[in-house]
Amino acid sequence: MNLIDDLLSYNDRLEQRDTNTLELVVIHCTELPTLEMAREYGERIVHPDTKTGNSGHYYIDRDGSVYRYVLEDRIAHHVIGRNRNSLGIEMVNLGRYPNWFDSKHQEVTEEYPGLQLGSLKEFLAELKRRYPQLVKIARHSDLDTLLIPAQDNRDVRIRRKIDPGPLFPWDEIRNFWLSL
Repeated sequence: MNLIDDLLSYNDRLEQRDTNTLELVVIHCTELPTLEMAREYGERIVHPDTKTGNSGHYYIDRDGSVYRYVLEDRIAHHVIGRNRNSLGIEMVNLGRYPNWFDSKHQEVTEEYPGLQLGSLKEFLAELKRRYPQLVKIARHSDLDTLLIPAQDNRDVRIRRKIDPGPLFPWDEIRNFWLSL
C-alpha cells in the first residue's frame, strides 16, 4: 500500500496533539462523486477562528489509492465531539449525493469496490502497527446520531450523517479490525 501525501493547505493551522492519545478510527464516506470534489470540500474554510475546514485524515479512492490530507499529530475536524482522540478515514463514495438532506433521497446506491475495501484493510493493519493504542473503530453514523429537519419537508426528520452507509460491509471490516 502506497500512502500519498497531499496535505491540505491549512494542515499546519490545525491544533497539534500527542499521537499517543489516539484510540479511535472513524470510517466515513465522502458522499461526493470524486476524490477531487472531496478535496475541494476539504479545502473550504468553515472555521473562521482557525482558518481551517472539515476533513478526514485519510481518503481512499475507488481504485484503492490512499491519500493523507491531515497529519496524524493534528486534530482534523471530521466527527463532532470525537476529533481529539481519533483518526478519520474517508471512503470516496456517492452516498446520498447530491440530495443529502432531502427526505425522498435517503437511499444509497453505490457499492464499495473490492480494491477500495482491500486498501482499507491493509491501511487499518498499518495504522494498528504504527499506533497500537488504537483500540476502537466506529462508523461516523455510530457517533453522530443527530436528527435534523429534511430540506424538502421541515416536519420530517432525517439522519444528519449515515456514512459510511448501509452498503458498507461494516461487519467484515469490524471483524477484520478486531482480528488485528
